[in-house]
Amino acid sequence: MLKVGLTGGIGAGKSEVSRLLDEHGAVIVDADKIAREVVEPGTPGLAAVVAEFGEEILAPDGSLDRPRLGAVVFTDTDRLAALNAIVHPLVGERSAELERQAEEEDSGGVIVHDVPLLTENGLGPLYELVLVVDASPKTQLDRLVRLRGMTEGEAASRMAAQATREERLALADIVIGNDGPLEELEARVREVWEELRRRA
Repeated sequence: MLKVGLTGGIGAGKSEVSRLLDEHGAVIVDADKIAREVVEPGTPGLAAVVAEFGEEILAPDGSLDRPRLGAVVFTDTDRLAALNAIVHPLVGERSAELERQAEEEDSGGVIVHDVPLLTENGLGPLYELVLVVDASPKTQLDRLVRLRGMTEGEAASRMAAQATREERLALADIVIGNDGPLEELEARVREVWEELRRRA
């Protein structure tokens, strides 16, 4: 199995690349999806988050109120570090489990770890190859405002909370540029997939 890390700044189009790679036949291990799973109601993860941040970060139905928790951690690096210290080990364990399952089911394939904070958390060395989905800050800002309904201020602060574009690109073995239309992205992902299959 070729073990690949996939990352990109918010609004760069990483989720779209992940979806396309999945269509080509990659096994996708999605860190964001797992991060949601490990804090679902009834999990030890949610209990630990509530112990750290208090009951006020729960929605009326007992699930995690993500926007409320986000408002706390995105403006305070210490609080963000406290949240990461709870969630990241749980995500790591579940990712490793999914990877083991993929290896048992399929030999000679490509496993892609979709990790938004790969750069920030220094996870590059865990992978044989790092793919970075790259878009200009102008494109990212436009997508966050137009497609996700953020204000320019919210979008800019989310972008500023992540690694810089230069830091991400410095880690990249393969860059997937995504400032253009979807057709261009699809063609580029097809090329990258062929390269991954060769390396696998």
